Amino acid sequence: MEKFNRDIFENSKAWPFEEARKLLSRKNVQEKGFVLFETGYGPSGLPHIGTFGEVARTTYIKNAFEHLTGIKTRLYAFSDDRDGLRKVPDNVPNKDMLAEYIGFPLTDIPDPFGCHQSFGHHNNSKLMEFLDSFNFEYEFRSATDCYKGGLFNDVLLKVLAHHREILEVMLASLREERAATYSPFLPISPKTGRVLQVKIEEYRVENGAIVFRDEDGTLTELPVTDGNCKLQWKVDWAARWTAFQVDYEIAGKDLIDSVTLSSKICRILGGTPPDGFNYELFLDEDGKKISKSKGNGIGVDEWLRYAPRESLANFMYASPRSAKRLYFDVIPRQIDDYTANLRNFETQEPDKRVSNPVWHIHNGNPPKAETEISFSLLLNLVSVCNTDDKNVLWGFIRKYVKGASPETMPFLDRLAQHAINYYQDFVKAKKRYSPLTELERNSFNDLLVELSKLNENESGDEIQKVVFEVGKRHEFPDLKCWFNALYRGLLGQEDGPRMGSFIALYGLENTKKLIETALARE
Repeated sequence: MEKFNRDIFENSKAWPFEEARKLLSRKNVQEKGFVLFETGYGPSGLPHIGTFGEVARTTYIKNAFEHLTGIKTRLYAFSDDRDGLRKVPDNVPNKDMLAEYIGFPLTDIPDPFGCHQSFGHHNNSKLMEFLDSFNFEYEFRSATDCYKGGLFNDVLLKVLAHHREILEVMLASLREERAATYSPFLPISPKTGRVLQVKIEEYRVENGAIVFRDEDGTLTELPVTDGNCKLQWKVDWAARWTAFQVDYEIAGKDLIDSVTLSSKICRILGGTPPDGFNYELFLDEDGKKISKSKGNGIGVDEWLRYAPRESLANFMYASPRSAKRLYFDVIPRQIDDYTANLRNFETQEPDKRVSNPVWHIHNGNPPKAETEISFSLLLNLVSVCNTDDKNVLWGFIRKYVKGASPETMPFLDRLAQHAINYYQDFVKAKKRYSPLTELERNSFNDLLVELSKLNENESGDEIQKVVFEVGKRHEFPDLKCWFNALYRGLLGQEDGPRMGSFIALYGLENTKKLIETALARE
């Protein structure tokens, strides 16, 4: 890893360093000897792209802080697996069985997949597999373990002792109907095992207990410790910050009010709320907010069918405070942005390097760029070849890049398969070849003549000059119209790659055949 002068980190305007500098004023960091970052996860369903975004962005800040200060950091990935099941997810087997456990803590529900101790344990396992697949460094924390193992006992007793102050904070934010029965505590019925949202009849601070009416109507006294209760989530968030002494946690823009309330409760409990920022939410193809329940976004597995992991990390790095469309059509651009950032990194000055997304994606040690072949170029190569065979693409790539092979360029090999997948699923059905106008026909004939004058090993830059000159000779409103005519006539689409590079990759003879086909098309 390249060594940088610390002044570069201190003066960097890259947002992870700006966030990292917030932590320099926290008083308890020196006492603990480390900074604690946290991300939260609700395991009622499988991990999703928002989970990746939170952990990735937190990791960028965590790494920036270590480079800035040399102080150790830790990241807790916290699972609220003591939460009660609210509804049966759509993407699980044995739904009828799960329906019988509505209201039960997730770790008390049998695993519908039949492979883990409970439904909560199953989804926790999937979360850890998910995070491990991206090589995140984290420590897993389970709410069930923290509640039942006694780790939260002290903070639970503090919540009980300060319940009036906490209620004063929370009740002002609730509707009248909800406020009538609200309590910081959710007792877990000793008779049915369900997590209950019921009115607390009495807070017995001296006994460390609460009194409530169980589901059968009987008054029941229950200790608040050792997993007999859990906390309402805003109070739970504050209690967690207090118990763990969390220094930093980010949250979505939709949780701004929740962060404010939890911060007030954290102070009531004697803790210091963490620093952090609120990131903007993702939007679907129509500009509407992504919703897990609506399924109007794109999942991690779907993204990884069409693009490498690094491109998803690149997407998460860019402008976290700006709302962004998260749909399939953003994928090609993200891949090419990532590979362009890799190429730029090699020639940048140190201060520019630490502002390059790849520095943060790879924690200061990005790999060397393999080639200048872009994903859009590969995608158009697949389009003209109309193939699902990666070996066909490599036939062209080997001619274009000396010594290239799947073994010497594994990243490019992955891109080739991604390009095939993307073409088959999104491009192929939309290909439409436009009939040529007289202007376009004349210019295509002219281009055919000019390409015939070049040798087969001509560079992409030289070919691009020829394409430009042909466009200038004809009466197009502008050169953009010329290139759009080429894309429609040769590729059957509205946009495309840098033509010089594409022709060099596809080959002059093959390109001339494409032009001849376009000219013969009625």
